[in-house]
Amino acid sequence: MLIRVMYKDGRFDMVKPELLNTLLATKSVTSFKRSESWAIVGRDAIRNGSMSNYQGPERRRR
Repeated sequence: MLIRVMYKDGRFDMVKPELLNTLLATKSVTSFKRSESWAIVGRDAIRNGSMSNYQGPERRRR
């Protein structure tokens, strides 16, 4: 599955999910297309590596 992204210079591209993670980490893209709408970096909730540092209670069912 490829994800449509918009780079800071206004170019569009289709990238693999693994590359999207890198582009988000390096702040190379301004937005990416979700199934329902565009996600705007800095405004909308996006995935990132910070969840691995979560210190709250476990809420998932086992």
